[in-house]
Amino acid sequence: MIEADDKQQASGTSIWSQSAIAAVAASTVAATGAGLTRLGPWYYGLKKPAFQPPDWLFGPAWTTIFICCAIAGVWAWRRAQLTRQRWLIIVLFAFNAVMNVTWSTLFFYLERPDWALMQVGFLWLSILALIVFFWRWARHSSWLLAPYLVWVSFASVLNAAIVSLNAPFVGRG
Repeated sequence: MIEADDKQQASGTSIWSQSAIAAVAASTVAATGAGLTRLGPWYYGLKKPAFQPPDWLFGPAWTTIFICCAIAGVWAWRRAQLTRQRWLIIVLFAFNAVMNVTWSTLFFYLERPDWALMQVGFLWLSILALIVFFWRWARHSSWLLAPYLVWVSFASVLNAAIVSLNAPFVGRG
């Protein structure tokens, strides 16, 4: 118990505060991405590959991913021994959040799946960076982020297929 108290004092906040902060951050990214996702006539008019999951599956998949990200962040934060590690957790998750929202902006809001396809590699690398960074000292966090990497890998293939079936794109005018 002393060890847990030492970690709480070292991090400056309780697990409840850390969990609340992570939940708010994950919810903010999720809500922003969802707000940019427009499933109107443009989206429904796209030709989609046969392997595309039904639209209803995307919400639960992303909800699960964001819950895993929040838990991974709290676990990594609590295992971090150095201030530098904690700052890198914030920086890496913030970069990932920007990449996540940018993809939604390009694909759905600007209606440019071709641009989103070019950008998705940065999103994928931001997830990989988190997994690699956590691997040595917060391996459970790395494992919690693995489904996110798999999902974005699949989404990349889906994005490429949509581009292939529908190009060229002109975007919002």
